[in-house]
Amino acid sequence: MPTEIITKEDLESFRVRLLNDLKQLQVSVAQKPTKEWLKGAEVRKMLNISAGTLQNLRITGKLQSTKVGGIYFYRYRDIEKLFQQ
Repeated sequence: MPTEIITKEDLESFRVRLLNDLKQLQVSVAQKPTKEWLKGAEVRKMLNISAGTLQNLRITGKLQSTKVGGIYFYRYRDIEKLFQQ
């Protein structure tokens, strides 16, 4: 088995490439929501709010929802818009 010498420059180059790869991976994961539609419990947990607060956001029209079979669903992008305002 041949021996290969690794220099400090090789390690530095590897470190820089690895950090760049990790940054790109982090950006791509952060930009994509895990789901397009979230249930009320998921929204409450994500925003750390109570059921009443979520209901007030829905009733006042600040957060759009869709009701399917008695369950309210919220779009991830609508939640993002709420934070941008």
